Formats: sequence, structure tokens, C-alpha cells
Amino acid sequence: MNLLDALSAFHFLRPLWFLLLPLVGCLWWWYRFRYQQKEVASRHFAPHLAQALRIGQGARGGLSPVDTLAALSICLIIGLAGPAWSRMANPMISQTAPLVVAMEVSSSMMASDVPPTRLARAKIKIENLLATRSGAETALIAYSGSAHLVVPLTADPALIKPYLEGLNPDVMPNEGDVSAKAFSMAETLLEDQTVAGTILFVSDGLSATNRPAFQAGEPNNTLVFLTLLPEGQPTPEIDGLDAQQVSVSADDSDIESLERTLASAYQQALLNDDRLAWKGRGVWLAWPAACLALLWFRRGWSLGVLILAILIAPTMASWPREALAQQNSGTVSKRAASTDEASPVMSRVVDAFLTPDQQGRWWMEHRRFRQASEHFQDPAWRGYALYRDGQYGEAVATLGQLETADASFTQGLALIRNRQYREAITAFETTLARDADYPEGARNLALARQIFDDVEETREQSDSGEDRGEGADDVVFDNEEQRGVETTVTGDEGDQLLTPDQWISSIDSDTGDYLRQRFALEATRQATNQATESGP
Repeated sequence: MNLLDALSAFHFLRPLWFLLLPLVGCLWWWYRFRYQQKEVASRHFAPHLAQALRIGQGARGGLSPVDTLAALSICLIIGLAGPAWSRMANPMISQTAPLVVAMEVSSSMMASDVPPTRLARAKIKIENLLATRSGAETALIAYSGSAHLVVPLTADPALIKPYLEGLNPDVMPNEGDVSAKAFSMAETLLEDQTVAGTILFVSDGLSATNRPAFQAGEPNNTLVFLTLLPEGQPTPEIDGLDAQQVSVSADDSDIESLERTLASAYQQALLNDDRLAWKGRGVWLAWPAACLALLWFRRGWSLGVLILAILIAPTMASWPREALAQQNSGTVSKRAASTDEASPVMSRVVDAFLTPDQQGRWWMEHRRFRQASEHFQDPAWRGYALYRDGQYGEAVATLGQLETADASFTQGLALIRNRQYREAITAFETTLARDADYPEGARNLALARQIFDDVEETREQSDSGEDRGEGADDVVFDNEEQRGVETTVTGDEGDQLLTPDQWISSIDSDTGDYLRQRFALEATRQATNQATESGP
């Protein structure tokens, strides 16, 4: 999010606190200019003698305790008013915006001016970017003379890697540049997303024939180009577009730039999502207030000790909980978290400043989900941390203690990952029963039902191998839906089981052949559809 967007969204969550500002101003003026002047007068000494006898009277015109008390009070009042300019993401749905990567796979990408080759460097950069997107949805599109969806939106980056490695110009049916079709395909993928996403083109340039497609209309998603060209080589067709351009680098500076772009795009998308709460930033004003309070330790500054206690006690009691959690997640916890196993002394220091839930939130923000699950006491947050750490069974059990839509939704996600599709359907149905308008609830329920139907259909059509004498030792299919026939197959005693190494070696790990055949069929189908639409 840029400065202009932040300023346009700036507002106060609790502006009624500003009603205290006139009271603070009046009290400050009364004490500074009326009470202190009255105190100077004496009935027993002449005014000039009384002034000469007073110690420190010459400093009356400078900074006094009442001035720092007024400034401290103003800081606290502004903080309590809740300045905000960004929204708080709902971690139960997603922690970052969806991303569609469109990679050019053409013969020009085999040039070695960006070593080892442009295409090899592109794959490395995409893998490094995927490693930073834990739990975020990412899709992969390959294009040359035709555009193909390699992997749809998925939150599992490990699923994309083997297909990414199999991409090379040999698997593409036609040579050329149809980046406009790839752009249209990426926008279609992001149409049903709850927040706007980012489309990243990884290529060595853009042809003039495709440029109008990128200029047409008002894009809803952020457009970024990672150009695979030697340093200093111009890209005139990209320069004039409403898109951010990042040049490939030998280090990770290009990946860091892309991360900042993705984060900015996500923050901008959150500003337009009215379902999300605003994130109060007033907690940062507690630091200047604390610095002002330190001045009262000066000798002779006894004015505010009682007043400070009276002011800060109700202030801290009424401060929003999320603000206190942010305030206490400072350097103490950061020092303690420098290693996975903190020393007993440091653990006691952290425990003295942070509650277990606040410690868990710190670990969560730093993507250390196992440590977060060990600290959280709140079952909702603990269940979500267990889910992000891959402990799906424990997450389902923990979230089962709650009766909220968020809990059942996360249960459904964990059950899907744990391949318990029937139970996942029940969890998503429970979510919609608790909140009919829950974001992504209906969509995930439909996806769970589709996955379940596909699995059941595959089981019904699977060949047990009994007619060839190649059955397994013990195969029992789930038949709770009464869609198949329960059967048990017994293998022959002479059957030889493959060792793990033999089993691994029997699998063709090269996805290039699969992609070549699939892309060829898709290109033929696209050509047929175009011929039918053009017609005689």
C-alpha cells in the first residue's frame, strides 16, 4: 500500500475520545497560568524578596511537569481514539492474495545471456517465490504459441514444483507469443476470488500484437512483469503499461521486490473488503507517552506521580485487547524467539511480559506454527496453528470444542487435507448453518462434494486385478454410501513385493511427456473450437 492509499483510508475508530482534549487543555491552562502564579504570591515577604528566595524560580518559564503531563495525556487520548488506515486480515480464510504466474516457455527463453538460461533462471525465481507463500493460493500458466493452465490455484507449492521442472519449449505445441490469451486465462482464474490477486508474467518481453490486451479496460488485479533480460536491455512494450516491472537479478533482490509488491496488492485489496475489521494503530503512541513519563523521575518533579497513576490505570484497562497484544509483542519476545529453545531465564522474562496467547500470536506472525500451537491457550487460535503446522487430526479435535463458524470452517479445511472428505462436507455444512453468508463457505462445500464424488467414482471404476491374479494382500473399500460392493482380495504367497527403491525407480518422474501430450490435446481442441466458431 502506498502513502496516498494509506492517507485516503486514514480515520479514527473511536473519535469520541477526543472529547477529553478540551478538558486536558483547560486543566493545563489553569494550572500553568493561574495556579502556579497564585502560588508565587506570599503574604509574609515582599514580592521581589520572595522571588529571590525561591530556588529554581528562573526555570519557571521552561518545561514543567504539567507540560509533559498534558503532552502525555494527548498521546494517550489520540491512541485510544484508534487511528487506522489498514484492515485486519482474517487468517481463517487466507493470509495473502492469490497469485497467478504466467511463464513464457519459448525458444527465446533458452538464451544463455541470463545464465544458465533464461528459462532455468525463471524456474529458480518462481521456486524461490513459492517458498515464501506458505498457505497462499498460487496457479501456474505456461504459454508460447498457445496458453495452457499447468496447475490451478492451490495452496500447496510442492504440487507446482514437478510441473514447473517439466516445462521446456519441447512440450509446447506451437512456437509464438500468445501472452494476451495467458492474461485472459489468469483473469478468469481470479474472477471468483474474494480479494483481488496478482498476475505475474515471467518472460523476456512482450510483442506489440499482445500489448492492446493489457491496456484494455480497468484491471481488477495487480499486474507485474519479471523480465528475463540482461541488465540494461530495454523493454519498450512493457514500459508503457500500467504494471510494475522487476528485472531479474543474480541475488534475491528481485524476489524481495516481488514480495513487497504482493504485500502491497494484498493490503490494497483488504481496504476494499468491507467484511474485514480495521486495524487500530494507536498502540504506537504508547511509546512517546512512556518517554514523557520518564521525565517525571527528575528530581523535584513530584507533580504527576498520583495523577499519572490515576490517568494510566483506566487508560490501560480500556485499551483494546488487540492493541495490548501488539504493544507487548516487542523486543523482549523477539530476543526470546531468536532460538527455538529459549533459556529458562529468558522464558521467565517473556512470561512476565506476555501472556501465552500473545506469545503464540508472535510465533504465528513469524510463521513458526508449531511453537504457536504450543503456546496458544485459546482453542480457536490453537486449532488454526495446528492446522497450519500440518497437525490436522489435532486441529480438528481442538476446534471441535467451539461452536463458531470460523472453527467449523477451519475444521473442514483440515479434514480436506487429511483426506476425510465426508467429514469435511459435514464441517462446511455446519459452517453455513451457523453463518449462511460465511466467506468461502459455500464454495468450499461445493469443492468438498466434488472431490468426494470423484473419489467415490474412481473407487467404483477401479480394477482390483482379481481377473489377472494381481490383487493386493488386503483391499477394503469404504462403502458407507452403499455405492459399491465390499470385497477382500488375497494375493498369492509367491508374489514378490517391490522394495521402496524399486517402486520409486518404476515411476516416471519426468512430467515433460505428460505435459507434451496434454498441451497437444488442448491445442487441438482450441483450434477445433475456433474453427467451429468462425464457421462458413
